Amino acid sequence: MSVSEDRRIKGRYPASCLRVQVRERGFFSKSKPPFQATCLDLNRYGMALLCPRPLEPGTRLHMDFEGKYINQSKVCARVVECRPFQTGYRVSVQFSYYLNKKGYSRAVDNALSRIEGFYNRLAC
Repeated sequence: MSVSEDRRIKGRYPASCLRVQVRERGFFSKSKPPFQATCLDLNRYGMALLCPRPLEPGTRLHMDFEGKYINQSKVCARVVECRPFQTGYRVSVQFSYYLNKKGYSRAVDNALSRIEGFYNRLAC
């Protein structure tokens, strides 16, 4: 993707030491079994994950983050893009909290802003 095609609101920061547990949201809000993914990079609006299996664009997710000084649960997101990458799939996700006024959460916005700030200042 060229710079002119980049849809990101702002740049992302490397965060390979952030552990991510991913759950696909199924029908009637039932989740499928969780799996571990590796965070490649992130900002407060989205992230890229290295996943062991592909995820279809549009898939809704719940994610839990754990890292040094970080413990955030049940962050909602949706898959924007998925493509083969290294030993799995690079999955680009967009966090759902800011996509519409009805679903906005100041608590999630603040938490993701803190996580973004941490990785902006500190490399893994």
